[in-house]
Amino acid sequence: MAEITASLVKELRERTGAGMMDCKKALTEANGDIELAIENMRKSGAIKAAKKAGNVAADGVIITKIDGTYGIILEVNCQTDFVAKDGGFQAFANKVLDAAIAGKITDVEVLKAQFEEERVALVAKIGENINIRRVSSLEGDVLGSYQHGARIGVLVAAKGADEELVKQLAMHIAASKPEFVKPEDVSAEVVEKEYQVQLDIAMQSGKPKEIAEKMVEGRMKKFTGEVSLTGQPFVMDPSKSVAQLLKEHNADVTGFIRFEVGEASRKLRLTSQQKLLQCLNSLNQRKEAPEGGFFLCTLRVNQPSAYSLCAEMRYIMSPELTPILIVDSPRKEIWLPMQNPFTNAFCLS
Repeated sequence: MAEITASLVKELRERTGAGMMDCKKALTEANGDIELAIENMRKSGAIKAAKKAGNVAADGVIITKIDGTYGIILEVNCQTDFVAKDGGFQAFANKVLDAAIAGKITDVEVLKAQFEEERVALVAKIGENINIRRVSSLEGDVLGSYQHGARIGVLVAAKGADEELVKQLAMHIAASKPEFVKPEDVSAEVVEKEYQVQLDIAMQSGKPKEIAEKMVEGRMKKFTGEVSLTGQPFVMDPSKSVAQLLKEHNADVTGFIRFEVGEASRKLRLTSQQKLLQCLNSLNQRKEAPEGGFFLCTLRVNQPSAYSLCAEMRYIMSPELTPILIVDSPRKEIWLPMQNPFTNAFCLS
C-alpha cells in the first residue's frame, strides 16, 4: 500500500476542491495514484472536473517572434519573478529567440548547447538557475501572436484571415485554453477516456444502459466542443462560437501553439512518486538491467517539485533541476518530485 502523504492530499484538494477526508479516501482506494483518484471521484459524482496537473515550480518568460509565414515560441525559465523581470535575463531570452528563428531551430537541446556558456555566465551573475525549457514553431499563410504579460504566449496560423482576426483568435486561445483546433481533432484516446467516465456517471443514475449511452452522446458533443477552439464561445462576443466567427470571415485556423510559464507538455504528464518507487522496486526484483550490463539508480532531490519517471522507464527532462536519477547502460537522466531530500541506490547485476 502506497503512503498517502499530506502533500498528496493537498494537491488533490487543490485540483478538485473536495474535502480533505474525501481526498484521503480517494487516494487510499487508488493506492496513491492521483490521476486514478480523480477519475474515480468523477465517476462517483464526487466532483465534476479537476484542474490539470503539470505545473512545475518555475518562473520565467514566454516570448514569440514571427518572420513572414514562420513563427517561433520559446520558454526560458528562472526561479523567481524578480529575475524574470531582470534586463539581463530578458536579453538572454530574446537572443535565444532570435537564434531560433534565424536558424529555424526547434530542437531545444541544440539551443541549450549553443547558449550554454552564456547561460552559465548569467547564472553566476544573477545567482539563480536559468534554463531554456522548450521551443516550438508554426507555419501558415497568415500568422498571429499574442502575449499576456510574459507568462502566456500564443501563435496562431490561419487561412483567409487578416492580421486583426488572427490577433483576436490568439487572445481567445490565451484566455480559453483550447487543446485542439476542431472537435473532430480530439484524439480517440481522450474521447474514449471521457466517454467511459461519463458512461459510469450516467449508469449510476439508474438509467438503462441504452438510455445512458444516448445521454453520454450529448455530453461528449459538449465535451469535444469545450476542448476545441472552433467549438468554444468567442471570448469577445460569447453570442457566437469561434466557428461562426471564422465562417463570417471565410477563414480557417490551421494550427496554434499556446505556452504558459511552468506548464508541462501533455507528453510529459507525470506519474506519481509512488509509481516511481514501485518501478524501481520492480527493477530491483528482476536482478537485471533492462538493457543488459550494469544498472545503478541514485536518487538525489534538492527542489520540492519536478517530474517523475513513467513506469515504463521512459524519461522526462526537467531543465530547472539537477538530475536525480542516472541510469548507466545506457545513461539516462530522470526527475522526481519529493518533499524532502533523500538518497537511495539500487544496484542490479
